[in-house]
Amino acid sequence: YYAILDKLSLRKPLVIEFSRLEFEGMPVSKRKIKPLIEEGKVEGWDDPRLPTLIALKRRGILPEAIREFVLSLGFTKADTKAPFDKLEAINRKLLDPISIRLFFVSNPIKMIIDGMPDIKSIKVKNHPDKDLGTREIKVSNQLFISNNDAKNLKVGEEIRLLELFNVRIDKIDDVIHATFTSREVKQIPKIQWVNEYVNTKIIIPKQLYIDDKFNEQSLEIVEGYGEDYIRNLEIGSRVQFIRFGFCIMDTKERFILTHK
Repeated sequence: YYAILDKLSLRKPLVIEFSRLEFEGMPVSKRKIKPLIEEGKVEGWDDPRLPTLIALKRRGILPEAIREFVLSLGFTKADTKAPFDKLEAINRKLLDPISIRLFFVSNPIKMIIDGMPDIKSIKVKNHPDKDLGTREIKVSNQLFISNNDAKNLKVGEEIRLLELFNVRIDKIDDVIHATFTSREVKQIPKIQWVNEYVNTKIIIPKQLYIDDKFNEQSLEIVEGYGEDYIRNLEIGSRVQFIRFGFCIMDTKERFILTHK
């Protein structure tokens, strides 16, 4: 190449060779991705399990995070399989100050509260530290909590419903029965809840390949109730579902988990 440039008396550009960036369990080669699409194992080039730019965008990875991640690796001729969680950590740092906090409960179970004070609604900050506004949440004595939290409850235990008040667990069955105790903030277990809700699905992308074999469980769908404020969001909105993870609205009824 340089010999030809010398014969033509042309300027020699600086040529830098570097290896391809790969992630563990995520194919980056079009030769490997195309068959997955044709066989219906992934939705398309924007499937959130893939490392394509359009897939990372759909998953909620910010362009600034990708740039910072790539620059942090530098140039190398050695084959590099960078940890995807490093990209997630950079993206989390950028998402945290711009993502409103909302409640979501997976596999919801009803909780009935006795002795509840006369509270019709509460005003909640959309972010604990940043000025991202507030929202009003309507309250009643019948709420919903995550079944995952319900499994860990014990009769007689006192817990705090986030942003609301404390209750004592009286009975655990198909419905959780509880009694209001106080509004004092204590060092007790805290869980999220919803009252008025929107049926919500969250897609959880996982590693596409494990030991070079296609992972049939690489896409999980979690269903539950998201708080009613979700109706105000636009497609592409980024939120953090408290105690669940950062998500991006993919459709009006569906979110994609970006990362924890």
